[in-house]
Amino acid sequence: MAPSRRERTPRGGAEPSVRIRGAIKAYGDRRALDGLDLELRAGEWTGLIGPNGAGKTTCMMAIAGLVPLDAGEVEVEGRNLRGPRAKAVGWVPQDLALYTQLSGLENLRTFGTFHGVRGAQRRRRIEWALEWTGLAARAKDRVATYSGGMQRRLNIACAVLHRPRTLLLDEPTVGVDPQARERIFSMLGQLKDDGVALLHSSHELGDIESSCDRLIILDRGRELASGTVSEIIRSTVGEGARLKLQLTGVGGLDAIESALATSAPGLRRGAGGHFEADLDNVVTDLPALLSGVSDAGAEISGLDLRTPGLQDVFLQLTGRGLRE
Repeated sequence: MAPSRRERTPRGGAEPSVRIRGAIKAYGDRRALDGLDLELRAGEWTGLIGPNGAGKTTCMMAIAGLVPLDAGEVEVEGRNLRGPRAKAVGWVPQDLALYTQLSGLENLRTFGTFHGVRGAQRRRRIEWALEWTGLAARAKDRVATYSGGMQRRLNIACAVLHRPRTLLLDEPTVGVDPQARERIFSMLGQLKDDGVALLHSSHELGDIESSCDRLIILDRGRELASGTVSEIIRSTVGEGARLKLQLTGVGGLDAIESALATSAPGLRRGAGGHFEADLDNVVTDLPALLSGVSDAGAEISGLDLRTPGLQDVFLQLTGRGLRE
């Protein structure tokens, strides 16, 4: 599981590690990117979310220089680079980019060479990567024998042997168990603390909500919202809460409902026999409602308090229609 949600202060200076201006990329009649502007900063973990076809992977591939833009520009470390940017960024694709018939050590050597890391420097970085990923004991085993979580960790290590200042992650925890996810998030947190700019795309909204400093919500190649989780929730669905109570008392639900009309008028009877209320401010509204329940002579047998989260924002901004 990822770390608990909290506000974070990004590290880094004033200049972005990556800046996208007016990015347009079309595939036939469909625009995967439609005038997108985006910035990534050193020491900041940025989440990139959106429905299928929103443009997330195209955005990352454009930053990596793997797809040419039809219009707009991408700057990495202040330079408008052309073509693949393997030395400037690290790229972790959703589909594992590993040679499964080679050992973990052989994969690291191969990808180190791809990135221009050789000799004593490569040996030092491979030693670091094996320790960082917890794979030292399995270094000489074929990758085909690794668990899914081990392969994911090795996949990330192969992408950062050249120590890029920007790391692009497309679903880096898909298909892994909670322990493996925890280790991956710890690894990524260390990179962030070292000043690496992380761009993390995922459909696992809980992971994004709990780990990222800042979020960008895309749909149809455009930014719908950006900011911290709290900022986006506040500006879209609001910060209110929905309270549901299961109540018992003398005279049954009809008598309770009648008494609550005076003592706690904010509570209404729901279709399932429970009582519910919308709270603008949990701190002030909840104690007053619970006091009213007590005054009505009712007892609480069940309580559910739900505050809005990233999923509520996602569905409000992008709709509930299924996309495939």
